[in-house]
Amino acid sequence: MKLFVALALFAGLSSIALAKNEEYCQNTVVTACSSSTFSALTGFFTGKSNSICNARFAGIDHVEPEVQAYINSQLTKSYDYLLLATHFNSYQKNRPGFQKLYQGLSDRSFDDSIALIKQVTRRGGVVDFNTRHESPASVSTKRNTLEVDELHSLALALDNEKQLASGATHVHSRATHATDADRDPELAHYIEENFLGKQAETVRKLSGYANDLAKLMKVPDPSLSVYLFDEYLQKQ
Repeated sequence: MKLFVALALFAGLSSIALAKNEEYCQNTVVTACSSSTFSALTGFFTGKSNSICNARFAGIDHVEPEVQAYINSQLTKSYDYLLLATHFNSYQKNRPGFQKLYQGLSDRSFDDSIALIKQVTRRGGVVDFNTRHESPASVSTKRNTLEVDELHSLALALDNEKQLASGATHVHSRATHATDADRDPELAHYIEENFLGKQAETVRKLSGYANDLAKLMKVPDPSLSVYLFDEYLQKQ
């Protein structure tokens, strides 16, 4: 009788352990390797199955839509800056300093998009450009044209950078201020290290440019002031 009770208790504990181990990669590997079905093994090793053996952990499922919205925002701003750079590089405007400024901002936003895509894939995700992921911090103001003058272009760029800074803050907040299951400290650290400080510095620089040029243009004929300011931007 004692032997029967011991065997029953052992069987019960084993079933509980197996149920708990279903969420672990090791148990999935053991199950796959013991299977005689080649298609099941192929799906497991190519990542086409719903295997638990992936790079996803912590709260990436909770934060990933916000990161994809931020990627979309970065790509949109990169395109806008490229249009501004083209506008000021024309023979009518001929502002190489402003062209240099906006080309640099366009390249930076594009490089940031690539870095974010690599971060998402590193954490086991896939960036889907066919699906729009919107968040309150990533919604941009619709504009009919980007053919603006020098001062208004700086104001536009400053608004863009504030939106990008708010987007990075939003992703960081979602990754930090969440429940234990949805919190993602690694992603929050990545955003803090690579985006928050850089965006704050860009906002500070553009706000200084906008205020300086606004003061210089408070003259009857501001053409010389704009020319000298463009010369200053070329040296930066």
